[in-house]
Amino acid sequence: MSDITLNASAKVAEAVPRSAPISQVGFVGWMRANLFSGWLSTAVTLALGYLIIRWAIGFVDWAFINAVWSVPNNQTQACRDLRGTGACWAVVTEKHRFILFGTYPYEEHWRPALCIALFVGLYIVSAMRRFWRKELALIWVGVLTLIGVLMWGGVLGMPYVPQERWGGLVITLILATFGLALAFPLAVLVALGRRSKLPAIKALCVIYVELIRGVPLISLLFMASVMFPLFLPEGMNIDKLLRAQIAIILFAGAYLAEVVRGGLQSLSRGQYEAADALGLSYWQKTGFIILPQALRLVIPPLVNTFIGFFKDTSLVLIIGIFDLLTAGKTAIIEPAWQGFGIEVYLTVGAIYFIFCFAMSKYSQSLEAELNRHRRH
Repeated sequence: MSDITLNASAKVAEAVPRSAPISQVGFVGWMRANLFSGWLSTAVTLALGYLIIRWAIGFVDWAFINAVWSVPNNQTQACRDLRGTGACWAVVTEKHRFILFGTYPYEEHWRPALCIALFVGLYIVSAMRRFWRKELALIWVGVLTLIGVLMWGGVLGMPYVPQERWGGLVITLILATFGLALAFPLAVLVALGRRSKLPAIKALCVIYVELIRGVPLISLLFMASVMFPLFLPEGMNIDKLLRAQIAIILFAGAYLAEVVRGGLQSLSRGQYEAADALGLSYWQKTGFIILPQALRLVIPPLVNTFIGFFKDTSLVLIIGIFDLLTAGKTAIIEPAWQGFGIEVYLTVGAIYFIFCFAMSKYSQSLEAELNRHRRH
């Protein structure tokens, strides 16, 4: 009886699974497989690691340890004495209002600052799926109207500020937000129009997409700024910012339309036939079945296009609009601050990076969440 018990215990012990060695799983396993899989891989990893560590140490010394953070009364001699061994963040400290708000009246800077906060809050609310209801459109209309009131003024005791005084980060957010918010529904309509069975509608959409995609954005901005006013009646004038905004909307709409059309074409024929079998109308079929699936499939290229156009708003500098990048470049024209452009460009680049990285991470989480819901 004891032999049988011992044999059973031995078999049970043998059946218990053993965990994989720590060198084969987890972070250590990943490093072993990807960074130290052979002598050549190990040599390249060590060489690159050495260079990265050397660069990181040098950057920390330049950006933080030896940096100058402020100077009195634009006296930049302390920065020039560094001779490149440290960063002069004093230029950002001194010019941050101009970079963010442009030539907007100094005593009214709270208005564009509040507008930037409203834009960020609008993005956050729109990113939350529990707010994806019809009321979200009303929130957008209300917030954008409030932003317009704050920027223009002329009411509620706020002095009027013409658009020529607007600039900095708030202009970039206005161009990007209004541009993409209005370009996306235009793109959906154009994408549906390119698949229309009506030849006139299809031809019109094809001409629009191919014509806009065949020219650079700079040419459209020049047309909107220089050529378009020549066709207006005598005494009629449309603001330069509005003309640039329309050019960006038309340009973004053409590119987004092709992305949406790719999603529509990727759906199987069975989805359309199933919707027709249910007796749905064209708009019901498109709104409830076709578009939700098509847009989910093209989330990565859509966000990629959004990020590209958010950065392309900097091209408005060629027609004299003070966006974020233009304000940064203008901030270092002053003789006292010439030679410290790296610090300004790093700051502007960090602002662009924050917004673009947030869009990228949100698109990844949204795509993963939608895929989980589809599997369940």
